[in-house]
Amino acid sequence: MTQLIEALSYPFVQRAIAAGVMISLCAALLGVILVLKQYSLIGHGLGDVGFASTSLAVALGLPVMAVSIPIVVIAACLIMFWSQRSKTGGDTAIGMVATGALSIGVIITAMSSGFNVDVNGYMFGSILAMSREDVIFSVVLSIVILVLFVVFYNRLFLITFDENFAKASGIRVGFYQFLIALLTALTVVMGMRMMGSLLISSLIIFPAVIARKLVVSFKAVAVLSVFLSVICFLAGLILSFEMNLPTGASIVIINLIVLIAVTILNKLRGR
Repeated sequence: MTQLIEALSYPFVQRAIAAGVMISLCAALLGVILVLKQYSLIGHGLGDVGFASTSLAVALGLPVMAVSIPIVVIAACLIMFWSQRSKTGGDTAIGMVATGALSIGVIITAMSSGFNVDVNGYMFGSILAMSREDVIFSVVLSIVILVLFVVFYNRLFLITFDENFAKASGIRVGFYQFLIALLTALTVVMGMRMMGSLLISSLIIFPAVIARKLVVSFKAVAVLSVFLSVICFLAGLILSFEMNLPTGASIVIINLIVLIAVTILNKLRGR
């Protein structure tokens, strides 16, 4: 505990906690909508796109964030457009984009310098490497998502549960869906630094799934999802520090343990 308190005095640890909490908040709020609309795997798909864009940036010697953000945003919009305009389901569109991007990333990496420190860091996460700019971007992004969620709560609720009724009510469903895709893409890009492209989808999926097992209403699921996401992040960070484990994997393990515990509890209660 003394070592943990001492570690909190270091600026890079403080940046990691601040950015991690903000990213967890963003992923949890977006995850509620994506899980309920059965688009939860979009985080995994965009993570694979993020890996491909990272490989491209490293191969060209360009800033990773400057390359990843536009590519991942375009991929998110393509997935949303593809799933809406064709008979292909959302999960199929995500799967095709994910596997295609992953293959491109592997080929780029193989043809360039191979799996170096930068590529590995974005694949598996390197939370302590977060910069001051990462923290600022995470704070701004979380504020934007929180404000949008509060201001457009009723519209997001209708879009999530009944798109046809939302369209009949005059709501621009397509606009809000693409807005959610854009914010998800930005969250995934920022989360790659913390969780890695291979694990970022866990921040979107686990909190919402766990919250749905405990509460019923949309608002309660959103609030509980945020709370669980932040708590599991902090617990995972402590676990990784105490046992010298990868941060991203530790956060996923904590989420998995909580999900198993809640599932067992519901079985015992007959729910």
